[in-house]
Amino acid sequence: MRVLASALLCVPLLAFPALAQTVPSGEQLFRSQCGACHGVDSRNRVGPGLAGVLGRRAAAVESFRYSNAMRTRAAEGLTWDEATLHAYLQAPKQVVPGGSMSYVGMKDEARLNALLAYLKENAGS
Repeated sequence: MRVLASALLCVPLLAFPALAQTVPSGEQLFRSQCGACHGVDSRNRVGPGLAGVLGRRAAAVESFRYSNAMRTRAAEGLTWDEATLHAYLQAPKQVVPGGSMSYVGMKDEARLNALLAYLKENAGS
């Protein structure tokens, strides 16, 4: 009975190979979606360096010139934890209206979670 149940659970994956595809790694997503403007180190590029981003107040990298919108949100108390990064990476203009980041956001939850896991491991606190 167990074998039959296991086999039946695998049938959809065999019938629809696209469902069995894996999400790219967080590192691959970072490189393709974020890496042109940000690094996980402390060097600023087009965007601020992300080293220590988790737990850091928004607009806190002194050597980076932030938009007025980001500085305003920082003054309101915006701090980058997992929840705020999730929301920001999903829809930047909703979290920081008028901000200068041109990224439109990542809607796919699995990809977003992989990216956040990579940031947590490589650019965390």
